[in-house]
Amino acid sequence: MTATARDRRRGSHCVTVGWNWPNEKSMEVIPMFEIRKMLEDRANLIHEARSILEKAEGEVRDLSQEEQNRWEALWGEVEALTSRIERAQRVEEAESRLAQSMDAAIRPDPGDNGDGDRALPEFQSRALHEMGADLDLSTLGRLIQPEYRTAFAAWLRRRPGERLPSAEARALQADQDIYGGYLYAPLQFVDRLIKAVDDQVFIRQWATVMAVTDGEALGAPSLDNDPADPTWTSELSIGSEDSTMSFGRRELNPHPLAKYIKISRKLLRKAPSVEGLVIQRLGYKFSVTAENAYLNGSGAGQPLGVFVASNDGIPTSRDVSADNTTTAITFDGLINAKYALKGQYWPRARWLMHRDTVKMAAKLKDSNGQYLWRESVRVGEPDRMLGFPVFMSEYAPNTFTASQYVGILGDFSFYWIADSLQMEMQRLDELFAATNQVGYVGRLESDGMPVLSEAFVRVQLAAS
Repeated sequence: MTATARDRRRGSHCVTVGWNWPNEKSMEVIPMFEIRKMLEDRANLIHEARSILEKAEGEVRDLSQEEQNRWEALWGEVEALTSRIERAQRVEEAESRLAQSMDAAIRPDPGDNGDGDRALPEFQSRALHEMGADLDLSTLGRLIQPEYRTAFAAWLRRRPGERLPSAEARALQADQDIYGGYLYAPLQFVDRLIKAVDDQVFIRQWATVMAVTDGEALGAPSLDNDPADPTWTSELSIGSEDSTMSFGRRELNPHPLAKYIKISRKLLRKAPSVEGLVIQRLGYKFSVTAENAYLNGSGAGQPLGVFVASNDGIPTSRDVSADNTTTAITFDGLINAKYALKGQYWPRARWLMHRDTVKMAAKLKDSNGQYLWRESVRVGEPDRMLGFPVFMSEYAPNTFTASQYVGILGDFSFYWIADSLQMEMQRLDELFAATNQVGYVGRLESDGMPVLSEAFVRVQLAAS
């Protein structure tokens, strides 16, 4: 980036944009006192479930069928309340941010030197806010122009066969891909979509997220091996030469991710914001796909997941299975996993597991009869296990057979994600005409991978 462009960017006005919650269903705003009441109800259900276990343990017997059924029913209610509490807390956070960001607008840059390039504003999502790449302002600058945004919104809303006004058509003709039926989405649109995905996917909230242009690769050096310990020596000696330290390279190449959505023409006519509607739908669809990839992706044409053994990400040397059985985790097995993670990563470490694994862990006690899993009773605080927050994902593995992964503990800031700033949109007018719907195809490019294996520990079941 040139000095002039950098100075213009520093002098630009900060722009924040509104966004929509990316779930498929409209989200109700639940009052804070109701969230607290749900936390209390959940705590009571957990207490009742634990009482059933403790009664059987005190009588040195297994659960009867009636007790097992009751425990399963209680835990089902706990899981349902947990999901509702998490959704309510996310909506509460979203409403708070929305109040701060709604109705903000781009202002002319006083540092514009008249050459047609406008400095890029600071965006709200971390992916775009932390842009450090050498941005091509001549290519991306037009994607923040108010004229382009207005024309793009009109293109989303127009009826089949309807021609855009000449001014809006000219604004879109600046897009080199329009001849193929695609348009680049305005950067504000991409920002809102990425932020919608951020707020839906745990790992994106914790990871280091960066932006690149034109789908170019993002490379970073990595320290593969630390230097050996220094040796005591005399005042005039420089010690022995180190031969153990080595550097590697991690490279992220944003891969294309495509999805189409269908919206009824009636809804398009009545929706106050077509952009918001498209973002809401695409945000949800992209988020569930991204979360699955960040956990289970193969790394071939998609992100590399944390539950995939790979020398490019987290190798098998970071797997801990000692003291677990072939079908279940144990207290000692989780302790082994905790202490396989260096202390420097503990302040930001988190457990990530499937709800079936959490349900299994909720039954475990230490030698003093204290449960390992501690439910949260405060709004905004996650449940904890062995001192670390516990988060659940439906895409975490839950196959309880020999040698399978069933959880991970780690500092997810060492999972890196690279998002391309350019997103393509295509409108399909005729394909779904029979059902009175319009299709929108979104193409977004992203990649992700763990960049420091020692920051993670995978919980594995014992081999057979």
